[in-house]
Amino acid sequence: MSEKHTSRPPLAVFDIDNTLSDTAHRQHFLERRPRDWAGFFGAAPADPPLARGIALAVESSADCEVVYLTGRPERCRADTVEWLTRHGLPEGRLWMRGNQDRRPARTTKLEVLGRIARGREVRMLVDDDELVCQAARAAGFRVVVADWAADAPELMSGQEVEGRT
Repeated sequence: MSEKHTSRPPLAVFDIDNTLSDTAHRQHFLERRPRDWAGFFGAAPADPPLARGIALAVESSADCEVVYLTGRPERCRADTVEWLTRHGLPEGRLWMRGNQDRRPARTTKLEVLGRIARGREVRMLVDDDELVCQAARAAGFRVVVADWAADAPELMSGQEVEGRT
């Protein structure tokens, strides 16, 4: 192992929506056309926590630096930080999508993963988006698929087709 990997703990990278937070109560904003993204993100502070995701993040903080990588736009930062704190998640850097960035989640998240992996071991990426998981695996990252939330086809379409979360 190189010196750069031994001087700092490895990273555990967590998605938020449908990995740590349950978005089911706000899916209805995405079922209408046009989709109501302002309503969808505006309701995020009321997301219930997903116990399995929260437990994995807390457990990971014992020997990893936990960071958060979300497709939520930057304008949601204050609400997101407050939600993470309120639900007892470990402190960690929060990487968010630019407010006007409409690229697919698999593109934006892999770009950030590549950046944060420079000089650091990424122990795992935990994400619910199968296309993000496939791209991360193909790039050599260890992936834990967050399969503990209910299926959200409209959210998946938003992540991958519209580049919104």
